[in-house]
Amino acid sequence: MIAECSSIITALKSGSETGPMPVLFVGHGNPMNAIQDTAFSTVWDALGPRLPRPEAILCISAHWLTPGETRVSVTTRPKTIHDFSGFPYQLFEQRYPAPGAPGIARQVLELVDDRRVIADDRWGLDHGAWSVLGRMFPAADIPVFQLSLDYRMTPMDHYQMASQLKPLRDQGVLIMGSGNLVHNLKAMRSDGQPYDWAVAFDGKMAEFMDRGEDLAVVNFQKLGDLAKKAHPTWDHILPLVYTLAQRDETDRVNFFNAGFDLASISMRSVILSQ
Repeated sequence: MIAECSSIITALKSGSETGPMPVLFVGHGNPMNAIQDTAFSTVWDALGPRLPRPEAILCISAHWLTPGETRVSVTTRPKTIHDFSGFPYQLFEQRYPAPGAPGIARQVLELVDDRRVIADDRWGLDHGAWSVLGRMFPAADIPVFQLSLDYRMTPMDHYQMASQLKPLRDQGVLIMGSGNLVHNLKAMRSDGQPYDWAVAFDGKMAEFMDRGEDLAVVNFQKLGDLAKKAHPTWDHILPLVYTLAQRDETDRVNFFNAGFDLASISMRSVILSQ
């Protein structure tokens, strides 16, 4: 995993520091990655300091679903949301006190002109955001805000809306989707040996992205039963749609944390950079 991250770091260093910010999709997986040194979280530790320092971070998390509308958080001090249960108390004690970015967040209301986007002053940072950012940027000194997922929109609707966020990259905003490329909680098993269908779906998505066939990823449902097994619900793949919608022709795609947890959770993560 560390060698894999080193190649990404080399690619980042070779890019222009004056160009657009990289874009991430992070497989966040088990919330315990926030406090345990796992094969996945140690890569987050290494990657964060090597990224260009963002002016702000926009996180699109699988854990903020708002059916029928899209919301953007404009809070100045977003709270840490512990949106899970059954975990050790140490995880519930975690706080990520990053400031909000209300000024930049309100730009989203102007950029996305073909959909109804609502300013939200109540949401904070859910674990799809802070479990990863707490490892990448532990100082919590970079402003962070979130954009919700309207679960009634189609994946293509999300892609078209997300493409309007591209100008944020040129303003130094790090756009990060946080979900999982394969996410089937009911199929989890402790031996960790991934299912054939999970490996197949993960591999196909990686091939599509490598070839620049992003719309094939957006239209993942065309894979039929394979897609239904990989994603009984869409929430954890939709953040990837937001990441891919930011891709420019000059962006390189690199993968990291390519592996599985609990047999049915793909931790494969993606970075787009120039």
